[in-house]
Amino acid sequence: MSRNFNASLFRDFILSLPETDAAHDLAHTERVVSNAERLLTEEEADPEIVLAAAWLHDCVVLSKDHPDRKNASRLAAEKAEKFLGECSFPPTKISEVVHAIEAHSFSAGVAPKTIEAKIVQDADRLDALGAIGIARCLMVGGALNRPLYHPGEPLPQQRTPDDTRWT
Repeated sequence: MSRNFNASLFRDFILSLPETDAAHDLAHTERVVSNAERLLTEEEADPEIVLAAAWLHDCVVLSKDHPDRKNASRLAAEKAEKFLGECSFPPTKISEVVHAIEAHSFSAGVAPKTIEAKIVQDADRLDALGAIGIARCLMVGGALNRPLYHPGEPLPQQRTPDDTRWT
C-alpha cells in the first residue's frame, strides 16, 4: 500500500457526511476498502487512486427508489473531486479517482476504463455477495417497504423481473 495514503482523512470525511441507508454505511465503505486492498495485492494498479475511490465511492447515496438514482455515482464523483481538490491529494490523479467512482455503480452503466476503476467496481460488487450481500439487500428492501417477492410467481417466468417492486 501507499505509505503516503492518509486513510484517516478519508474516513473522517465519510463520517462528516449525513447518514444514509444502513446498507451504505461506514462498515460497507470499510469492507469495500478492505476488498480493494486485497485486490491490489494481485493487480498492478495505483493504490492511491484505488483507495481514494474506494473510500469515496458512496459519498453520495440516493435510495434505490430515488428518481435520480442512476446519477448517484456521478454525483459522488463530483463531491469526491471537490474534496480531493481541497486536500493534499495529487491533482494529476483526481480525474482517475473520479472515473473509478463513476464506473463503480451497476445502475450508472459506465464501463470501467482503467485497472483502478475495475478494482473499485469489483471491490464494491464483492460486498454485494454472500451473507453480507443478502443482508444488505434485505435491509434496502425493508427500508423501502418492499415485499420479498411476487407471491404468485416468485421466480419470474411469465413476467419481467422488476427490482423496483420486489426485494
